[in-house]
Amino acid sequence: MMSAQLPTQPAQVFSRRRTALGQRLGDAPALVFSGGLRARNYPANVFPYRADSHFLYLVGTGIPDAALLVHQGRAELFVPAKDQDDPLWHGPEPGPADFAAATGVDAVRTLDELPAAVTAAGGGDRVRTLPSADPLTRVQQGALLGRSWPGDRAPGVADLGEGDLALADAMIELRMFQDDGALSILRTAVEGTTAAHAAGMAATRPGRLEHDVRAVMERELMARGMTPAYNAIVTVHGEILHNTTYHHEIHAGDLLLADFGGELEGWATDVTRTWPASGKFSPTQRALYDIVLQAQLDAIAKVRPGVRYRDVHLTAALTLARGLVDEGVLEGDPESLVERGAHALFFPHGVGHLLGLDVHDMEDLGDRAGYAPGRARSAQFGLGYLRLDRDLAPGMLVTIEPGLYLVPAILERQSLVGPFVADGSFHPDRLERFADVRGIRIEDDVLCTTTEPEILTKAIPKEAAAVEAAVVG
Repeated sequence: MMSAQLPTQPAQVFSRRRTALGQRLGDAPALVFSGGLRARNYPANVFPYRADSHFLYLVGTGIPDAALLVHQGRAELFVPAKDQDDPLWHGPEPGPADFAAATGVDAVRTLDELPAAVTAAGGGDRVRTLPSADPLTRVQQGALLGRSWPGDRAPGVADLGEGDLALADAMIELRMFQDDGALSILRTAVEGTTAAHAAGMAATRPGRLEHDVRAVMERELMARGMTPAYNAIVTVHGEILHNTTYHHEIHAGDLLLADFGGELEGWATDVTRTWPASGKFSPTQRALYDIVLQAQLDAIAKVRPGVRYRDVHLTAALTLARGLVDEGVLEGDPESLVERGAHALFFPHGVGHLLGLDVHDMEDLGDRAGYAPGRARSAQFGLGYLRLDRDLAPGMLVTIEPGLYLVPAILERQSLVGPFVADGSFHPDRLERFADVRGIRIEDDVLCTTTEPEILTKAIPKEAAAVEAAVVG
């Protein structure tokens, strides 16, 4: 069964990407799988389908249980044979000729022809592939190519052989930089995400529940043929970094944190805003909000070619430390405080990550994608969560998302807090006046260009006055 929409981008977009992949691999064949449909409880009732991102990058649309073979300058698409009853249930669908024209592949063949094609390409030992996160697809890959991957988890980079690592590196090199086709879709996706945040701000009122706000935000995506790029965070408990429950009532005086991005044709946006439920920041909320906003602005200004992303993170950390020193929460030289990691008591995560077809782009390839060769994660609390440590270059799309959180699990952990309290660097008692703040995060999607950084999501209000006006306007 073939059930997929044709891509909206010109076929040349995908042909160029496949050609570039083939050039990097030389005469070695590459086989990329789309992944399959997964049943929820019986075969015809399936979970929503989302194709593998590497497949989407090279083909432009998700065809369940399909595979793409790139070899010797040719690209062949293998799809399941159409069942004669499919038109009864699904209506007219694109056929092989339609997919060939829309994607620019040289041929569209049935999936049962794939084993012979693999043999003709030199056999499973020679074909390079990446293991699917879907267990059933992974079993099919293993049987076809003679691979042995762990069955109890999705394989990581450490499980790949030398040939498959070459394919991983080629995909990293290509997907690290967004081409015109990708940016065209991303800009359209940003429009839907902008509308969603505007609707969420306007819908926020004391007495409503978090899921009321989430619902109006998701409606804006659905009205544009988009889906959420990830499980949304819409919460009054902003100190819980990945909070995906929505049952709390919104009260006057609360801050609502919405980490919400839309996906279009697989391409993701990722935006966070924090706003006052009553339409007005309290003086203490405003004080901390302005610190986070300045940290974000300072970090965005660093997004330029040649700048190490780790230094973008440390720029945000330094601004946060200065602000907390000004508020009397921390004491000492801000640079020394950051060097020792004091800021991570309030800003424990990295300043952002790559963005593209995945929200955390290419994180299926682990730190091989996120970290430049020769670089490794820090052992320091906070800095060790940094997802990206590469030098920025034109075409790289990243998120910039500093935050400030009062997390009991951190502030009550003596091993983290104790040394800073002991030497007078941290004054926990001075946090009492910030009791109406749980968590604040401000996030934008930022494109590194040859000159100034481009903030794709700049239309979403984040200056305090503009945010207040969007809530009560």
